[in-house]
Amino acid sequence: MFINLRTIEKFPCLILYYQSMLKLLKPLFVSFFVCLLYSCSSVYIPNVPNTPMLSAKGEFSGGAHVSLKGNGNFNGAYAVSNHFGVLLSGAYMKNERTRKDFEHKLIEAGAGYFDSFGPDHNRIIEIYAGIGSGNTHRTYRAYDSGNLVSSTLQVVDYSKTFLQVNYSSKKNNNFHLFGNNYPLNYGTALRISHVSMDTFLIDGIAQPKEDNIYLEPIFFTRMRLSDAVQLQYTSSGNFGLKNRKYMTAGNSIFSIGAVINVGNTKKKQSAK
Repeated sequence: MFINLRTIEKFPCLILYYQSMLKLLKPLFVSFFVCLLYSCSSVYIPNVPNTPMLSAKGEFSGGAHVSLKGNGNFNGAYAVSNHFGVLLSGAYMKNERTRKDFEHKLIEAGAGYFDSFGPDHNRIIEIYAGIGSGNTHRTYRAYDSGNLVSSTLQVVDYSKTFLQVNYSSKKNNNFHLFGNNYPLNYGTALRISHVSMDTFLIDGIAQPKEDNIYLEPIFFTRMRLSDAVQLQYTSSGNFGLKNRKYMTAGNSIFSIGAVINVGNTKKKQSAK
């Protein structure tokens, strides 16, 4: 049906009618775009992988990292023997904004095998597997002329299993800064994670649960400040093998942190 604008101008009541209809439909359009917004973002945010570079019994590695999104991470690892290590990691983030609140918690633990090789035993291979648990709370709000139109709360509890292979080198390349040399070393890892929802509620109503399998290639660079303390920059990708609406991929890792490494008796003995 075609409506002539000149016809509408002759009938002021039609103008009032269409204005009122637009006013009623505007909140619906706002809610529609909000739905598009939160359906495209993932309820899962990966944590900074634990890459301790263990090489000898009794060695401890601990780290604290923060991402560009404000996701705080801690990592800890201990070498129980010369080839067996245990891991503990966690993450927490809380952002409160006018249109979106986001709170995320994650804890995970694992264990695995490590070994050093090469002419100077300065290359390290690590293979770890583990489990984890986390939850995400997201609130989305829509406003019209400064007034709250709608608010949606998503609550997700999920379980996680992962397999991770790390390769790193303690062979140092010097970085010259302000007249000082800072040794650099590098590493890479590949983490495969299966994340599955235990509960999924939207405004208190149960929703169909989702899961996904994530592939995460990780790269990190460490700058040694002392024998025990290093600065670390971490970057990664995040790829989901399943097409999901909420448990999707896309949240990559870009973080800066500090790592301590103590208790390497093999290193001390070789230094003597």
